[in-house]
Amino acid sequence: MSAVLDQDIDSASTVDVRELEVSGAQGPLAARLYHSGVAAKRDTLIVFFHGGGFISGDLQEADEFLRYLAECSDERAVLASNYTLATTSPFPAAVEDAHAVLLWTVKNKAKIGWSGKKLVVAGIEAGANLAAVCTLMARDRAAPKLAGQILIMPMLDPGLSTVSMRQMSQCPDREKLSTECAAAYRGYLPHAADRAHPYASPLRSTRLKNLPPALILSAEEDPLCDEAEQYGAKLINAGVRTTVRRMPPAPLQEPGGRNECACKVHALGEIATFLAGLDR
Repeated sequence: MSAVLDQDIDSASTVDVRELEVSGAQGPLAARLYHSGVAAKRDTLIVFFHGGGFISGDLQEADEFLRYLAECSDERAVLASNYTLATTSPFPAAVEDAHAVLLWTVKNKAKIGWSGKKLVVAGIEAGANLAAVCTLMARDRAAPKLAGQILIMPMLDPGLSTVSMRQMSQCPDREKLSTECAAAYRGYLPHAADRAHPYASPLRSTRLKNLPPALILSAEEDPLCDEAEQYGAKLINAGVRTTVRRMPPAPLQEPGGRNECACKVHALGEIATFLAGLDR
């Protein structure tokens, strides 16, 4: 389950990229900081978590997309962080890491060139699950203060119960996708009781009030689109300012690929509009 946001646009060559180390819940984690321009401090920091179904993935998977995201504005920096994979330690290790990384950014503003004004959490697929959960944890633990959440094709339903997911098992070319999602959740949530925990399955949470504004991007022909849009509806019903967009599909670049259909151009445009709206 690739975590590449893929469509041909000009190379992001004006972005500075710095490798660094951040603090997770149990120890140091590799991270990568992206920014463009010459500003000493940027008002918006986007903390991004990669995909990989909780059991794989690293900083390289979304590298190209994050370069474009940083290049779009010199008012923002993007910090991508690793987290503990389920192959090392299952739930809740990854979500505790993700929340700890957000706390680290607040304590290390000067190191990453961030003014501290706006902190946005983001991710794709499994990383979007972590981003969504971080907003719940930040609310429940009263820190850090988040300005927004960006969820790209999020994995939110361990039960794999939505129509868009079930239809995958009826499509010979895509049956492998639902099988991979099931295997990913078995690795991440080996204890059945954890599958109902809101920090594992935000879609099941009954407490969604007082969360930061959300941008939720789904995609045509993606098995995760229904759960993404159902979560968006639940946030709206809870009074959370939420934008839900279904992006058109792009041709798959490899057999079994799925995140490639998250069209880079559409995603960047929606993210730019969402971030601008946080100022209002």
